[in-house]
Amino acid sequence: MKRLLIIIALFAGLTASAQETYTFAQRDTCELKLDIYRPAEAAEEAKPAVMFVFGGGFISGARNDKYLVEFYNKLTENGYPVVAVDYRLGMKGVKVGNGLSGAFKASKAFYHAQEVGVEDVFSAVAYLREHPELGIDTDNLVVAGNSAGAIISLASEYAVISGKCDIPDFNFKGVMSFAGAIISTSGAPKFTKQPCPILMLHGTADQAVNYKSFAAFGRGIWGSDYIARKLALKEYPHTIYRYEDRTHDIAAYMLVAWSQVLSFLQNDVEKGTPRFIDATIDDPSLPTWGNISLDDIY
Repeated sequence: MKRLLIIIALFAGLTASAQETYTFAQRDTCELKLDIYRPAEAAEEAKPAVMFVFGGGFISGARNDKYLVEFYNKLTENGYPVVAVDYRLGMKGVKVGNGLSGAFKASKAFYHAQEVGVEDVFSAVAYLREHPELGIDTDNLVVAGNSAGAIISLASEYAVISGKCDIPDFNFKGVMSFAGAIISTSGAPKFTKQPCPILMLHGTADQAVNYKSFAAFGRGIWGSDYIARKLALKEYPHTIYRYEDRTHDIAAYMLVAWSQVLSFLQNDVEKGTPRFIDATIDDPSLPTWGNISLDDIY
C-alpha cells in the first residue's frame, strides 16, 4: 500500500478545478459529481466528448487528479470536450481473506466494484441526456479510463452490446482503455455483437490488471490481449498497442501515447473508419514509474 500511495502522489500531485461541476446522482453513501471541461473555441464540426473514468484500484483516485487534468486540457486544446465522472469505490474497505474462500469472495467483490462503476457511468450518461442545456451530445460520446476506470469503461461497452444498458438507443462512439480488462463471474466475455471502436493500451508484464487473463470456475479477469484476440476472431475493428515488458505504467500513458489517442479519435471515432491495428511497442526510452502489483494496491 505504501508504494501505491507514492505512485499516486507522483501521478496526481495536487488536484485542479474544472470549468463546471454538477451532481448527477445521489447514492446512499455519497453524492456523485461530474466536471465538464470545454474547448476555448468551438470546432467547426462538433467533436465527440470524452467521458473519463479515473483509476485507483476501486479504492482511491479522484476525477480531478492533476495528471488527469493535464490530459483533459490536452483534449480540450484539440477541440474535444471532457466529462470527468465520479463512481462509487466498490473495493474500499473490503476484506477478502486468503485461500479458496478468499479468492471466491475477491472475485465477487471485484465484479461488484466493476458493476457499480458501470451503473454510475450510465447514470452520468442519463443525466447528460436529461440536461441538453449542458451541451454534451450523448450520441457522440467516447468513454475512456485508466486502470480501474479502464475496466469500468470496457465493461460499460460490454454491457451495452450485451443488452444490459437501460438507456434507450444508446451506444458509445468509442472506448479508450489504458491498462483495462473485463471482470466476469459467468465465464469469459463473448462479444456476440460488434462493439463500438475500441482502443486498448496495455503493458505485457502488467501485474496489477492482467494483460491476458486469470480465471477459475468461470470467475476472473480478461485483459486487453484476450479482448483483442476475441475481436480479431470476430473480425470486429479494434486497436491495441502492446507495450513489451511494461507493467502498470501504461495506466498513466494518456499523454505519453497522445499520438495514438488523437489518431483513434480522428479516424475511428470522427471519420468512422474501421481499422484493425495490432502493434507491439518495445521502446526503453518511454517513461516508467515502477512496477505496481496487486499486493501494492491491496
